Amino acid sequence: MASVKVQQAHSVGAASARTKLAAFETDLAKYKARLDWSGNTAQIKGIGVSGQVQVTDAHVTVNLELGMLARAAGIDAGKLQNSIAKRLAGAFAS
Repeated sequence: MASVKVQQAHSVGAASARTKLAAFETDLAKYKARLDWSGNTAQIKGIGVSGQVQVTDAHVTVNLELGMLARAAGIDAGKLQNSIAKRLAGAFAS
């Protein structure tokens, strides 16, 4: 399995950070994946991908595992990592 890890610093607190992740959740839905929240931790569930999002008062961390289906579909872990990093940076830029 290929792994992707992205960490984004922020200064808005955990509750506001979760709100700012709404666009990220919408993007995941386009790829038939979703976040199942329990407190400030969410499990990422989708076809060919699994992982976790952790939100603290200072950081958001996304850990993904790409399964065989994702790799067979041609998903490049490096490109995915860069894409997630850009989306998180954009979410916390304003």
